[in-house]
Amino acid sequence: MKLGARIFKTGIAVTLALFLASLLHFPSPVFAGISAVFAMQPTIYRSYLSLIEQVQANIIGAAFAIIAVLLFGRDPFIIGLTLMIVIALCLKMRLESTISVALVTVIAIMEYTDREFIKFAVIRFSTIMLGVFAAFIVNLIFLPPKYEKRLYAQINENTENILKWIRIHIRHASEHHILKEDIEKMKEDMTKLEHLYLMYKEERTYSRKNRFQKSRKLVLYRQMIVVANRALDTLKILHRFENELYHMPLELQQAIRSQLDSLLHYHEQILLKFIGKTKCHPRTETAMETHQERTRLIEAFYAHHQQKNEYYLFSLIGAIIDYSEQLEHLDKLIDSFQHYHHDAALVKNLASH
Repeated sequence: MKLGARIFKTGIAVTLALFLASLLHFPSPVFAGISAVFAMQPTIYRSYLSLIEQVQANIIGAAFAIIAVLLFGRDPFIIGLTLMIVIALCLKMRLESTISVALVTVIAIMEYTDREFIKFAVIRFSTIMLGVFAAFIVNLIFLPPKYEKRLYAQINENTENILKWIRIHIRHASEHHILKEDIEKMKEDMTKLEHLYLMYKEERTYSRKNRFQKSRKLVLYRQMIVVANRALDTLKILHRFENELYHMPLELQQAIRSQLDSLLHYHEQILLKFIGKTKCHPRTETAMETHQERTRLIEAFYAHHQQKNEYYLFSLIGAIIDYSEQLEHLDKLIDSFQHYHHDAALVKNLASH
């Protein structure tokens, strides 16, 4: 089991919250620890948004709890009704992610039975907010998440897996049911990759120069994901029409195989070029070869279509051409990025994944 940074930060945040609550002599410091757990977020930006939302939600919870106790007492029915009102209001204000802490605030305040209720409510509210602030401080200072390296590593891993299966499949060496299972897993991996991309996108950049560079890198990584998805789409079509493709004319099979081999090699070269492991040229030999193979594929497909109308081939040829065009676009983006934003530290960091 791998212990990630978020696990450590959650533990540190809870420890800090409990320590500060004890230091300030707050009764029931456990509420600070609970709120710290709820407030921990995967990115600094989300932590900042969560802080604002937690403050709003906790104020709502505390206000309704105090009003309910002062007007109606602390009957279990009143507590339940107050919770429902707070939930509805949080949903109305689009504070869904903070409902749990708001409800903890309501229950923590409404459980009190002695006379100095307002003082107690303020202390309980402060205790819970202490945990929220502790989580924010820990997320800001300790082990700030670095999603770029993880994002590139995941793009590379997903791409390698997809390309591996395409190579195996076009040589008729794949097992149908095993590939079917792996395609489902690859689709899940691409969904996780999209989530990781959003995490990286949410990372804040404060200098103007780095902000501009980050915006271009976002375009680059988005295109890498698009290209990987196009490769996966091609693999899915190859798998779906496996039997039909096996019985097509040998010349067309060879044209498809040559084009895909060329595209896979081109794809790998582009990713290596991004991290500085291959030379950067505006138009590489691989790109030219890919373009020539695409022309041969279209000619072979047209000749076959003249003799026999097999419309399922349109989806395959279209997917291959789309994959090819997206690769060319990615190649141009990388050339442009490296021309204006050559970053040796970035290359070294990504190359060491």
